[in-house]
Amino acid sequence: MTTAVNNISQNVLDAMNPQSANSKSAAEAQQDQFLTLLVTQMQNQDPLNPMDNAEVTSQFAQLSTVTGIDKLNTTLQAMMGSSQTGQSLQAANLIGHGVLAPGSSMTLADGKAILGVDFPEDVDSATVTIKDANGNKVATLELGEQKAGTLPLLWDGTMSDGTTKADDGEYTFEVQAKVAGVKADATALQFGMVTSISTTPGQDAKVNASGLGAIDYGDIRQIL
Repeated sequence: MTTAVNNISQNVLDAMNPQSANSKSAAEAQQDQFLTLLVTQMQNQDPLNPMDNAEVTSQFAQLSTVTGIDKLNTTLQAMMGSSQTGQSLQAANLIGHGVLAPGSSMTLADGKAILGVDFPEDVDSATVTIKDANGNKVATLELGEQKAGTLPLLWDGTMSDGTTKADDGEYTFEVQAKVAGVKADATALQFGMVTSISTTPGQDAKVNASGLGAIDYGDIRQIL
């Protein structure tokens, strides 16, 4: 009889496979199959050697564990769906607004270019080096001591000599920062205007911004 019990117990475990469910949920299918197997097992037990209570209890515990995991997964999926919906709505509010996100390009138009720097920690000094399309240095911005956080900047096109103005067009820039004379982390931030939002089930919303392309909502460091 012990062999029969073990076989039925294995059948119970096999029945817990969610792929066996059709129109019902995996948890409902598991419960139905478990009860069917348990009733069959009790009907065919040897009266002189009845089922071991510990074995029945173990089977119930296994069913309860798998059912609980199934319900937890369902709850988590619902929470993720709700979070993604909320994120999409928040992202949609960015349309028409400027944002700063990791990037090292900028456009000088009408003598103005927006850029930014993100400092993960306080720094003693920071320098932004601006280069033209050919890689030639045209200007340097000395930022001095800065606190941790995001710093938006506006370049008016003034070149290194302090008098000449750069022509409108595309430029790149890089950032160097130091703490106690040692190089520190600093992230160059590029400006872009949000034009639209893209959503994909199961993924974070994508923000489409001019110059930046499609970026993750979480990559936005500041909204201007």
